[in-house]
Amino acid sequence: MQSSDLAARLRGRLRRLRDPAVHTDLLQVVKATVAAVGAWMVADRVLDLEQAFLAPWVALLTVHATVYRSVLRGGQSVAATVLGVLLAYGLVETIGYGAVSLGLGLFLGLLAARWRPLRLEGVAVATTALFLLTMGGTRQESLLVDRLIDTAIGVVTGVLVNLLVVPPLDDRSAEHQLDRIHRRLGELLRRMSRELDEGVDDDGVRAWIEETRGIDDEVDRAEWLLEYSQEAQWWNPRRHRSRRVSDTERGREVLVRLEEGVAQARAIARTLEESVVAAEEWDPRFRDPYLALLDRVGRRVADPDSGVEGLREQVDDLATELSADDLPALRWPLYGSLITSLRHVVTIVDDVASTQPYGEG
Repeated sequence: MQSSDLAARLRGRLRRLRDPAVHTDLLQVVKATVAAVGAWMVADRVLDLEQAFLAPWVALLTVHATVYRSVLRGGQSVAATVLGVLLAYGLVETIGYGAVSLGLGLFLGLLAARWRPLRLEGVAVATTALFLLTMGGTRQESLLVDRLIDTAIGVVTGVLVNLLVVPPLDDRSAEHQLDRIHRRLGELLRRMSRELDEGVDDDGVRAWIEETRGIDDEVDRAEWLLEYSQEAQWWNPRRHRSRRVSDTERGREVLVRLEEGVAQARAIARTLEESVVAAEEWDPRFRDPYLALLDRVGRRVADPDSGVEGLREQVDDLATELSADDLPALRWPLYGSLITSLRHVVTIVDDVASTQPYGEG
């Protein structure tokens, strides 16, 4: 491997480490470890519970990506464990130990797991019943109590660690993803302008269309990140202390407009793909100003603060000038479609530039 390739890889890894999503993920790993160790020390060293291993296990599963999710799923874990204990105890008291009680316990436990209020942690009903029915845990009431205490310790420890130790508030990942969509869409428009000027074949046009599909995937990820960013603010004390708080509603508005921009870029590519007129055959009175505008629009999309202004007026002026010229009538459906799609992109980028989804909190 050449030194230049190694250096490029190293730079890529370093850029990856600066990603806020990576920071949040690494922090959650540390917090889950701290919560599990803390829960075990309370259960084993302080309370000397016989099933102390359950506390760190539950704590590990309780530290989720958001405070809201930790509380929600932690509460469901406690409820599911209580139901599992009650189910196992009831079966032993009525049927006794054996294959019948085990099968019935699993069947009823898995049915309970499908109950909507327990849907995320409901399988704990069946696993708790399984453990108690196979290990004979219901013979000793102290073990039943220990199991409940261990579960409660794990949940409380996990929630407290997630709540008090830098509670996750990822207000940058969605913003970075929106910026990435801006850049990719802008770069695509500029690439289309450049390759049309140089001469592009059908494979090149199809590559543009594939790129729009790739940007669609980026849009889907941005939508997920916006939902996560909103959830991360729920019940989070850092929300009121953070200087930058994401406005997810505005973020969604921006995302919808960017998605429309991707569709318009794809419309330009589709129009060119289906056209029998190659770009080299376009009338110079249309070709030269249109390609220049396409490049300028791409610069504005990639960086809404780039200082490229007056694009809508320039597109309108181009349409006005061409309508006054004696251009071949057969070309107008093509020219008109391309101008219309480009004007839509300009309108979208103007709307996006006026909407700032992130501000001072």
